[in-house]
Amino acid sequence: MPETSTRLVQLTHPQHGRNVALVDEPSLILLSDTRAVYDLALEALRSGVKLKSLIELRLTDEKLDYDSVYNGLNAWKLLPSFDHPEGPFGCIVAGTGLTHKNSALNRQMMHQSAEQKPTDSMQMYQWGVEGGQPEAGLIGVQPEWFYKGNGSVLRAHGDALEVPSFGNDGGEEPEVAGVYLVDANGQPWRIGYSTGNEFSDHVMEKKNYLYLAPSKLRTCSIGPEIVIDEDFNDLKGTVSVSRNGTELWSSPVNTGEANMAHSLENLEHHHFKYNGHRIPLQAHVHFFGADAFSFGNKLLLQDGDVMSVQWEGLGRALKNHLKVSTEKDELVKVRSIN
Repeated sequence: MPETSTRLVQLTHPQHGRNVALVDEPSLILLSDTRAVYDLALEALRSGVKLKSLIELRLTDEKLDYDSVYNGLNAWKLLPSFDHPEGPFGCIVAGTGLTHKNSALNRQMMHQSAEQKPTDSMQMYQWGVEGGQPEAGLIGVQPEWFYKGNGSVLRAHGDALEVPSFGNDGGEEPEVAGVYLVDANGQPWRIGYSTGNEFSDHVMEKKNYLYLAPSKLRTCSIGPEIVIDEDFNDLKGTVSVSRNGTELWSSPVNTGEANMAHSLENLEHHHFKYNGHRIPLQAHVHFFGADAFSFGNKLLLQDGDVMSVQWEGLGRALKNHLKVSTEKDELVKVRSIN
């Protein structure tokens, strides 16, 4: 990402409600009449004014100390970097897996049989290597796709990511997420990118690869910032896990088209080809896959562990702590309306 990248955060205040601010280290500059990045992008599409120009037009003189907000010491609290301001049902959270070789190798180890044959996961990754980056204008091979939920699963920097009572585990997945808005005519638009932790239940998935779908139905986080500039070629970052203030594990991570089996255009096509993903005014958060995660190194996280993800050029690190539910797993009983 360029040094001059345009970065935004979403905030909320007990008295003032929601607002959007421009990152101008070490400050945040509040925007006028802007409660959400979604609203800002929609206004740009409706008015024909470039998004960056619209941001400049709405800058105020009111600045916040970013450190105090980031560290949870301010009345202003960070929100997920993107969402649908009208409620969770207007946002689809999904992702694409097996886009990075290391991820495919981790999945191979999880699901490999005694015969040591390539797993379905490795085969799908290889399909991506062979056909995931087609020539411009052509459709490439379909990637793995998974659903995480509606906007209710999104968490902000500093929030907990939960292992529910029915969960077997919870672990970080350091990724970049694309954020999108579908316009009134059903055309999807990419707004930008955000640091993401796609948090999944790897122990559940390891039992059987058919448990992949429910293992993904967990909370996840994006933020603290969204970057408006168009650049998804070669991103480098770091992921780490700490316990009681001591780092247990860390790893460099890589993403972007130079490090992936699929082109961005191909991933976006195979998400938005579905009519149900092009409903007018729909918001989308789409994770692009991970290069490394601690479960691949046999680390099982515990309650209170802190997961940190940072990508060069995408702003400050996204940090979340693990919270293991203490509730008893009880039957959810459906009642008859008759």
